[in-house]
Amino acid sequence: MLFYYGLDYYYLVLVLPAILLMTIAQIKVKTTFSKYSNVSCNISGAEAARRVLNTNGVSGVKIERVSGNLTDHFDPKTNVIRLSDAVYDSRTVAAAGVAAHEAGHAVQYALGYAPIKIRSAIYPVCNIGSKLAIPLVMFGFLFSFYYLIDLGIIFFAVALLFQLVTLPVEFNASRRAISALSEFGILANEDEVKGAKKVLFAAAMTYVTSFLVSLAQLLRLLALANRRRR
Repeated sequence: MLFYYGLDYYYLVLVLPAILLMTIAQIKVKTTFSKYSNVSCNISGAEAARRVLNTNGVSGVKIERVSGNLTDHFDPKTNVIRLSDAVYDSRTVAAAGVAAHEAGHAVQYALGYAPIKIRSAIYPVCNIGSKLAIPLVMFGFLFSFYYLIDLGIIFFAVALLFQLVTLPVEFNASRRAISALSEFGILANEDEVKGAKKVLFAAAMTYVTSFLVSLAQLLRLLALANRRRR
C-alpha cells in the first residue's frame, strides 16, 4: 500500500518527469542518427576509428563488426572496438561520429584517463548494488525491516555513483572524437564535423537523462523510507 501511495505522489512528481525527458532523449538520438546517416562523407566508420587512434598514438586496438543497431562499444578487456552494421563500413557523418567516439574510449584507456579508471574499478560493486537495491527495499517495506530499506538505498546510491562517473567519461570521449575529426581533417569540412557533433551530443543526453531518472528514483526511495518511519 505504501508503494501505491508513493506512486500517486513521489513517482508522478519526481520520477515521471525524468522518464519523459529520457524518452525524448532516446527519440532524439534515433532521429539525429537517422538524419546524419543520410549525409555522406569520404570515410567509413571503421576508417574513422582507426584514424582517431592513429592521431592519438594509440596502437594495438582491433576494430571489429558487431551485429545489432547502435551496439557500438569499446571492450577494454580485449582491447577491441566493435562497430555495428550501420557504422562499420558506412560512409556517413553519423557513422564517423559514433566510431570516433568509441575510439575516444580506447584513447582514454590508453592514456590512463582517471574517470574511466574509476568507473572500471567501481563497476563490480555498482553492478551488484543495482541488482540488489530494489529487492532489498521492497522486502524491507513489506516486513518493516528498516535496516534492509537503508541497505537497499545505499546499494542504489552506489549504483547511481557509476552513472555519475560515466557522464564525464562519455563527454570526454565525444570531445576527443570531435577534436580529432576536425583538427586532423578526418571529416572533409566543418558542416560534417557539426553533424557528427550533433549525433554525439544527442547520444550524451541519453546518459544525462538516465542519470536523472535514477536520481529521481533515489529521492523517491528516501522520501518513502522517511514517510514510513513516521
